[in-house]
Amino acid sequence: KDSTFIISLLYYLGILTLNGETEIGELRFCIPNLVVRKLYVQRIFEMFLPIDSERAEIRQFAKHFYQTGDLQPVCDFMEQRYFKVFDNRDYVLADELMIKTAFLTVLFDDVFYIMDSETEFERRYADLTMIVRPERRQTPLNSFVIEFKYLKLSDVKLSGEQVRQLTVSELKALAVVKQKLTESENQLRDYQTRLKSKYGDVLQLQLISVVAVGFERVVWQKV
Repeated sequence: KDSTFIISLLYYLGILTLNGETEIGELRFCIPNLVVRKLYVQRIFEMFLPIDSERAEIRQFAKHFYQTGDLQPVCDFMEQRYFKVFDNRDYVLADELMIKTAFLTVLFDDVFYIMDSETEFERRYADLTMIVRPERRQTPLNSFVIEFKYLKLSDVKLSGEQVRQLTVSELKALAVVKQKLTESENQLRDYQTRLKSKYGDVLQLQLISVVAVGFERVVWQKV
């Protein structure tokens, strides 16, 4: 079934709740219960990474990211292991939501962070915010706003094999990738202003742009 059918079914079953509208009038839905959200994330995490050692490895990469803002080990893991569970049929439905969900499952930690997906900033929505909990703000943990972008292989006019052969610098130099990174940076700057007005200077806030090219490669940069 398509995503519209699945969303309608989950709404009917009470698993999703209505959360207003987008700027163009589309309905928005969210998971109403934080406990349910955590269970969802954990279940997806275990489904895509069934081997305990893999889950332990990516958790170490995530903890490294929390303290340093270095997302490269996570991106490498995504390319080499996580995205391997997807096949050609998954490309049909591939979009930014799939990429965001994948990263959310490996970065999720509701002990250290107030985790929120689609945080509203005056009718604009950040893809993922990770705000350090008040009782943890004296630790080396950083807070994050992360924006995700997705490009099809046809957007970059390259095959999967060609994309895999490119260096990170070569990927970032592609015109469409640069465009997505710039678009993401503009959004993140706006969210930063709004978060600063809410929290002041108490957060060690980092802004992160992530661009996936198919299920082959992921590039990122701090803003």
